[in-house]
Amino acid sequence: MPEKKTIERAREDAREGKSPSTQAGEFVREEMDHIREGKHGARNTKQAIAIGLSKARRAGVKLPPNPTTGKAEKPSNRKPSAKRSRAISGVLKKEGRSAASKESLSRHAKSSAGARGHRNLQQAAQKAARTRRAG
Repeated sequence: MPEKKTIERAREDAREGKSPSTQAGEFVREEMDHIREGKHGARNTKQAIAIGLSKARRAGVKLPPNPTTGKAEKPSNRKPSAKRSRAISGVLKKEGRSAASKESLSRHAKSSAGARGHRNLQQAAQKAARTRRAG
């Protein structure tokens, strides 16, 4: 369950008209903090980000569906199974903490940017320039 302040920050981003990925970033940030605190771990940075995005989808952020399953996570009225929840927590506690380190996050960001290609980076830079001019 996401913390109240995280949900509030995401809602504030939505009110300001920011993109769903920006709203979801709050949940990913919270997840990284949890890993650093030692609440649980993650095998790698990609898994840590996926957990944060999953929480964002459940909290109602309008993100595209999970690319691996192809299904959108709908906010559920049902209470999650306590047994399953405990099992998942136990497994995550055994995972490492380095997935949220600055080095691994930097490595992931660089590889993701490279995978998106030159044109995408160029468009992002142009959008940033427009935003700076507008602001």
